[in-house]
This record gives sequence, structure tokens and C-alpha cells, in this order.
Amino acid sequence: MDSGARISIGGFEERVIATVDGLSLYLRDYAPLAPVTGLPVICLHGLTRNSRDFEVVAPRIAALGRRVIAPDMRGRGHSANDPDPAHYVPTVYAQDVVALLDKLEVPKAVFLGTSMGGVITMVVGASAPDRVAASILNDIGPHIDPQGIAFIASYVGRARPLASWEEAAQAAKAVAAGAFPTRANDDDFWLMVARRTHHQLDNGQVEADYDPHIALAFADLEHQPPADLTPLFQSIAQKPMLSVRGALSNILSADTVAQMKALKGDLDTVEIPDIGHAPWLDEPGAWDAILDFLARAP
Repeated sequence: MDSGARISIGGFEERVIATVDGLSLYLRDYAPLAPVTGLPVICLHGLTRNSRDFEVVAPRIAALGRRVIAPDMRGRGHSANDPDPAHYVPTVYAQDVVALLDKLEVPKAVFLGTSMGGVITMVVGASAPDRVAASILNDIGPHIDPQGIAFIASYVGRARPLASWEEAAQAAKAVAAGAFPTRANDDDFWLMVARRTHHQLDNGQVEADYDPHIALAFADLEHQPPADLTPLFQSIAQKPMLSVRGALSNILSADTVAQMKALKGDLDTVEIPDIGHAPWLDEPGAWDAILDFLARAP
């Protein structure tokens, strides 16, 4: 069921929708500014992230005349944790996304997926191809760099509650400093990252805003080569697509982007300098590419 909506300060409606197995899924729903110019955009976050990943770009896209839907996937943000960690996999997330679109009566959308969100996009493209009209894949492709997998495995699910937002900012910096080297001394930036990726407990402590059990399903990737997602990529390759890559990414290599281009000759690409995994998409180069892409997308 849909619990209804309430207007939030951020200019979006908050909704809670039940998944097919009864878990509560939270989403932010941004109404388009008139006139409507194209299909809705659904924004799907990365492994340890949530809908706040898009708190800058979502209202910008809505201002272009497109509805924007940004859910917290199960086990993240305001969405319910799953009692069975085996469900923390892209196939289940993709089912959640299709069910969510059904509840919102959105038959087709432009998908914007960061990292895991891009994998979900490809799975939806394979299982429900008519739902994906176009896609923006942010720092993800059909081949995932094993070094990046190992790095994520080194920290996911291992966070502990921290005493303050300042400590959370330092913890975020300790994990992601290599991905944002030009922000090394930017305290405001790291506090922003902390507030997007953590939440405050009733006792005042601050902890990562995801169920640590997501690491259990993810841990299997440490002991086997990353899956070749080329068949999934090809499921959306016939539709308009933009690839965004952080130049320092340890997940999406330049070679993989070249392979994507070989498979899809009309692939739009942009590389964001001095950034690793993953661009926030409000960087000038990324946003300019998204603007151009959405101007031509359905």
C-alpha cells in the first residue's frame, strides 16, 4: 500500500510504499516544474547510500520539467531493513523498483543509477525492458574493477556509532579521501558527505545509514571474479545512454568505457577530473552532460 505523501522542506513529497514482500520502502517524489518536458527520472543510489545522494541534482532535474523519484533501497535510509540479508541483491532491488513504479503509475522512466543503482538499472532493463526509456550510468559498467570491490569490502558493514557529526565527517574522509583528493582540507564537504550517509540516533550518536547486514551478501564478491554484466548492459544498450566516469575511479575503468562504446557506438560519455568513485553529479562537467542528455532523452 501507499501511505500517502507529505510535503517536505526540500520541495519533495515523502512516500512510503510496500514492496512485494511487505517491507516499507521510502522515496522522495519531486514534482516537475511546468511545463512537463519528458518522462520521469528515477534516481537509484549506490551500495551504502540513500536518496539523499540526489538532494542537489533531483530538484535541478525537476526544474527542467521532469518528475523525479528517488527511493531508499531496502536496508537504507528510511526504508525498512530486510530480516533476510540474502535479499540484499540487485535482482530483489530491481523487483522493488518495478513494484514502486507500478504503485506510482509510472509505466516508463529515464533511469539514473549510481554504482549499484546502475546495476539495478541493467537488471530492470533485462527483466522489464519496456520500463527503461533511457539511462544514465554513474561510474558503473558491465565490468567492475576487482580492486574497487576489494576496497568496498574493506569497510562496508564495519562502521560503528560515532559521538558526533564531526567524527562522522572524519570517518567519511578516512574512507573516501582518495576519491576526492582536491577536497582533502574542505571540512564542509566532508560534513556534507557525513550528513548524506549517516543518521543520528536517539542517544545523540551518529551511525552509517544502512543495515550492516548488506555486507553479508556483498562479501561473496571478495572470493570470486566480478560477474560479467555485458548481457545486462546490452539489454539497455538499444536505448539512449550516458556514461559518467570519475577519472580516478577504482570501479569503472577507462578500458571498460571503451568496451561500452564498442558495444554501443552512440554512447554519450563524460569523464570527471580529480574524482574517484563516485561523482555526485553536481560537478560542472557531470551536470552539463546530464543537461544535454536529458534535453534529447524521451
